[in-house]
Amino acid sequence: MPILEKIVVSDFRNIDFQEIMFSPNVNCISGNNGEGKTNLLDAIYYLSMTKSAFATSDRYIFRHGKDSFSICGTYLMESSGDSGRLTSRFAVQVNAGGEKKLKKDDKVYDRISSHIGELPVVMVSPSDISLVSESGEERRRFANSVLSQMDREYLNSAQQYNRLLSQRNRLLKDRRPDRELLSVFGSRMAPHAERIHSSRARFIEELSPVVAGYYRMLSKGRETVGISYRSDLEKCSLEEAFEASAEKDAVLGYTTSGIQRDDFIFTIDGHPIRRCGSQGQQKSFIVSLKFAQYEIMKKNYGFAPMMLLDDVFDKLDMGRISNLISMVASSDFGQIFITDSNKVRLSGIVDGFTSDRAYFEASGGHFTRK
Repeated sequence: MPILEKIVVSDFRNIDFQEIMFSPNVNCISGNNGEGKTNLLDAIYYLSMTKSAFATSDRYIFRHGKDSFSICGTYLMESSGDSGRLTSRFAVQVNAGGEKKLKKDDKVYDRISSHIGELPVVMVSPSDISLVSESGEERRRFANSVLSQMDREYLNSAQQYNRLLSQRNRLLKDRRPDRELLSVFGSRMAPHAERIHSSRARFIEELSPVVAGYYRMLSKGRETVGISYRSDLEKCSLEEAFEASAEKDAVLGYTTSGIQRDDFIFTIDGHPIRRCGSQGQQKSFIVSLKFAQYEIMKKNYGFAPMMLLDDVFDKLDMGRISNLISMVASSDFGQIFITDSNKVRLSGIVDGFTSDRAYFEASGGHFTRK
């Protein structure tokens, strides 16, 4: 189980240079809004996923006036059932030209994708509300982030499918696209689409009851939530879907069917939570979704992933906060990072369930251990 012992961050968002030692259990970061609490969690997330948690381009991550950033983490790598301990160092450096260099113990990765899943992580943040309020692209990104960490074949298929889809779309921009070449793309994309579809279907089948269970704990059973999966591949193969949409694709100049159109439908008491759920219900659903992700990843890996909780107490009443903390305290959780602008509230909550914790104060991108 990877435990982040130390992180060194340079020119990442508003953090100029920081070297921070962490507790192996719970780490609490407080401070006013805009001081860098979320940026620190995003740096930790970046080391795991080689991208920001907020679906933003790397060019927006550099500290103002800088043309590169770097993040380095020292991890205690401890597997369950093994008394041996090993320290590994992971480092990523990105420059303004788009070059990204990732190392493990000073050895450069041949492929950055080979790192995904090495440091499993789950992040919960206020921006996750987009999973409910925005388009299916956000929900597909969520599913991809979970499945890519647990299943290297899924990650490879997603990368190959997207590469071929981009090429097919370029072909469709021609006034008279070559039908035979379009057919070739369909046959090459089909195996990847089928693998992605079957993995997503299994994932949602496993995820939905776990989300419902966590939501019951948060809401004390006042409502029932559910998740269903919608895909063009439920009715036919990818090649059949491409054939049926051929004329439409040619007119519009892009691919209008396929697994890139998949969506996941979130409901509360049988109704779309996007339309019928209150702000508190939607936030409770998102927290339940991420905790379910955590449980499934823990089961898959055999150890607990790192949990990043960014401002999770916002928009939750004290009853739901109490239930949430009970879930944390009663489960076999690994290393946790929690941010909150209310230091008194944060310490009051955390001190109630553990004495093994560290407190940090954020101010202008600097972090002081208290």
